[in-house]
Amino acid sequence: MAMEIERKFLLPEFPQQLIEEGKLNIHSRQRIEQTYLAIDGPQELRVRKLEDLSSGELHYTHTFKNGLGISREEIEYEISQGLYEQMIRAVRAVPLIKERITGEWNGITVEIDIYDQLKLSVVEVEFHSLEEAQSFEAPDWFGLDISEEKKYSNKTVWKELQNSAH
Repeated sequence: MAMEIERKFLLPEFPQQLIEEGKLNIHSRQRIEQTYLAIDGPQELRVRKLEDLSSGELHYTHTFKNGLGISREEIEYEISQGLYEQMIRAVRAVPLIKERITGEWNGITVEIDIYDQLKLSVVEVEFHSLEEAQSFEAPDWFGLDISEEKKYSNKTVWKELQNSAH
């Protein structure tokens, strides 16, 4: 099982100036619709519809995650549109929708998520090892480290979205 090791930060403002200065190079923009099928403690099952905003190309994924904090087990694979739609119909949930902007800053791949249904923007960085993640010194523009803050996890935000939709 693959390990996902990432740190997440509360982005205080979109880094437009860094983009204009050529310090943050944007590689892709995606619209992500994310729905959880099951959540049990540290385990979660989710599906995603991913749309590449430059090509319009669609992909669908099914993901299992296990663990809490900055290091978690993760299995993710592509599924068909038909399978995705069947699962979405079965759970009848409101998807969490966000735009993901992937870029490179200072030789590091960063993912900026801007959520549609709530006022929240975060920046994530994935690492190859726990030591690398723990020793990473984030620049000021990243904002507050929320890697261990449960209230900012996608599954918590998604659960709140379900409650407000009913």
